[in-house]
Amino acid sequence: MKFNTRINKLFGIEYPIIQGGMIWVSGHKLVSAVSNAGGLGLLGAGSMYPDILKEHIQKTKKETSKPFGVNVPLLYPNIEEIIKIIVDEKISIVFTSAGNPKTWTSFLRKHNIKVTHVVSSVKFALKAKEAGVDAIVAEGFESGGHNSREETTTFTLLPMLKENISIPIIAAGGIASGSSMLAAMVLGAEAVQMGSRFVASEEASAHIKFKQKVIETQDGDTYLTLKELAPVRLIKNDFFNQIQDLYKTCPTQEELLTLLGRARAKKGMFEGDTEQGELEIGQISGLIDEILPVKVIFKKVLKEFNNSLEYMRRFD
Repeated sequence: MKFNTRINKLFGIEYPIIQGGMIWVSGHKLVSAVSNAGGLGLLGAGSMYPDILKEHIQKTKKETSKPFGVNVPLLYPNIEEIIKIIVDEKISIVFTSAGNPKTWTSFLRKHNIKVTHVVSSVKFALKAKEAGVDAIVAEGFESGGHNSREETTTFTLLPMLKENISIPIIAAGGIASGSSMLAAMVLGAEAVQMGSRFVASEEASAHIKFKQKVIETQDGDTYLTLKELAPVRLIKNDFFNQIQDLYKTCPTQEELLTLLGRARAKKGMFEGDTEQGELEIGQISGLIDEILPVKVIFKKVLKEFNNSLEYMRRFD
């Protein structure tokens, strides 16, 4: 099936499937595999020092001639250096998150960079549009990793955004199959962004123990927590239980920060400590039961999309 959405045209991609730029997961191997499969791969700058990001950009360029981009959390401590690398390396697509889109959007667009911003509400979507972004990612609270406090689900957020903005919408959160991709597009999305599904891929840079934990995860095994700091959806493990025990004492932010410590996500997702590390994943992980090559993931998702479309035509 040929897709002809505004997102396909904006990014120059064959399929409206975008891989989330996740920390400790989205390195050059995953990004190039997604782009080579016809989607849009995104490097996860949030877990990369500037020199590491530059290295991954250059490796990705060698591994694919197709479009790819960089996901940039705007609260990144080395943000100016990160932006300079993106401009110097002639990256043409940037997804921004976790910050005010007004800060960098106009600068990036002056350098012919297409900008997409991640939002969790109509309010923030309107601010992103005002800032001049080319598209937005509508991310529901069922998504993995750092999240919003609103707790608005993807399929609730999409139609509300569709009523209020005219720029292209990309749906994210709870999407890992062709049927959910079709549902998101029916509700107003012109592409989908998948994170959890690509964590459980052969090419993801996550530790194999984390990938295995993802495919073992069942319904109800993730939870959105640490809202006093930065809301994050985690797999329930020993570290998560420590958080819950601390909450029973009505902790201060300082006490929560002390428990969190440093590099918890790296410990769990990259180094493979599945008990004491932070394991960020979405609710949809309960439907993911195997680690697959990116090429196979695309084949399965697109087949499911077409089958679902044919099924819906039975009701014409």
